[in-house]
Amino acid sequence: MNSINRRSVLLAGLGVASAGALAACSGGSSATPALVDPSGSAVAAVENKRKSTGRTHEVTLTAAPAVLDLGAGVMAKTWAFSGRAPGREIRLSAGDTLAAELSNQLPNRTATSIHWHGIAMRNDMDGVPPVTQQAVRADVDHTYRFITDAPGTYFFHPHVGVQLDRGLYAPLIVEDPREPLSYDDEWVVVLDDWVDGVTGTPDEVLAELRHGMGGMDMGGDSSSSGHAGHDMGDMGDMGGMDMGEDSSPSSAPPASGGMPMKFMLMGAESELLGGDAGDVKYPHHLVNGRVPADPAVYQGKPGRRLRLRIINAGGDTAYRLALGGHKLTITHTDGFPVEHQEVDALLIGMGERYDVLVTLGDGVFPLVALAEGKDATGMALVRTASGSTPKATVRPRELNGKILTASQLRAADDARLSSKRVDQVHRVELTGGMGKYDWAINGKAFDMADPTANLLTIEEGRRVRLDFVNTTEMWHPMHLHGHTYQLGDAGPRKDTAIVLPRKKLSVLFDADNPGQWMLHCHNAYHGEAGMMALVAYQN
Repeated sequence: MNSINRRSVLLAGLGVASAGALAACSGGSSATPALVDPSGSAVAAVENKRKSTGRTHEVTLTAAPAVLDLGAGVMAKTWAFSGRAPGREIRLSAGDTLAAELSNQLPNRTATSIHWHGIAMRNDMDGVPPVTQQAVRADVDHTYRFITDAPGTYFFHPHVGVQLDRGLYAPLIVEDPREPLSYDDEWVVVLDDWVDGVTGTPDEVLAELRHGMGGMDMGGDSSSSGHAGHDMGDMGDMGGMDMGEDSSPSSAPPASGGMPMKFMLMGAESELLGGDAGDVKYPHHLVNGRVPADPAVYQGKPGRRLRLRIINAGGDTAYRLALGGHKLTITHTDGFPVEHQEVDALLIGMGERYDVLVTLGDGVFPLVALAEGKDATGMALVRTASGSTPKATVRPRELNGKILTASQLRAADDARLSSKRVDQVHRVELTGGMGKYDWAINGKAFDMADPTANLLTIEEGRRVRLDFVNTTEMWHPMHLHGHTYQLGDAGPRKDTAIVLPRKKLSVLFDADNPGQWMLHCHNAYHGEAGMMALVAYQN
């Protein structure tokens, strides 16, 4: 057990452990192997084997401009589903079919899509232009239809540009008809870092980040590998220098080419994340769409057992989450059960989900999401009795208590992969950095015009191991579409996992869902800059 700033943190292990036509016109070389078509017979065959209840849940999702009230007088001009963020929760049972009609009413002829994050569905419903579908054009409707056969906590969001960092996201809860957990009530908690319509737009953020930091003279050699400038590991803790979220754009040092840094965050450091915590300066951190000064409130009763389904829908922020005065019992991560572990707080990266159980005390308690390394918080309230509201800046002591990282969890017996020989191994080297903002996989930035270049090919029925090797100075939450992988031989089943800087993380999965699937960093800006690759099944 390591002692970090007087907190008890268990750190060991976080980093140890469409169609064929679209691909054909992508400009790939003649050496590209024959790939399974996202709408082909192999995909249909697996879909036909999924257990179905015969029930269909129909919803309409209208993506359109909206002005959102984030609380405390903060109004944000953004895009959202049906005028709210998070969008209205979709809830159904395992085996039900979801039929979701997307109506694209976005401005300026903006195309979009919906990706169903964490769901192992049929490939042509995955919502990833240009691989599994063409982007849905403005004023066009598109229907996604698939069986949701695995219970768990999921969410959905666009997979076009950096639209994820607007208000276009919502929870997707697949209930287990044979639910083994015992609890009285449930609360879905969505965390988000917010910039859109307040200090700028995600596209403006990306445009600034793309300039990189190569031209900044911060005392380090940022020209060597393109990532030393942002991490600044040789500068220690920067002597207490205040370079956090309150730094004003006018006082920030210029980026490359003399551009003032309006969005780029400096000095965000976290030992939990191995150093550099994030790139983006967010004016607000939200819990269920509300700022801490005017928080969302859960009304409960003392002694009741509450299940929290926690989703990090953020673009660039990991959160350390705790409920003041309470212990949390982790039961699931990314939809799959784990051996139960009691903790004071949990660390959740972008795209990750955790389910926890908590027995409610008597009073008013802050649910605080500390923006890891960024010296800012989001907050909601759990109220079981009358009492005063905690200050928006409250930081319960549990935040500095016991934290278990994902690879210290163990998969529950019924979720653990069977012992089996590994058939295929892929080295997935995470490369690039802030110097040139050249994030990539295996040194190659993903090319939307040529998505089948630099493939990672697999074969149906094989046991596959991915070796994530992070050569950069920053952590990356790596997300695989259409599958869940296991961390090591007995770790949790996940679809998104934190890979620490300069560390290796090996994961296993069975190639049982044919198609063409994205593998990418779920930092919205790293992924869009090029830290993506295509994991494709060969015919």
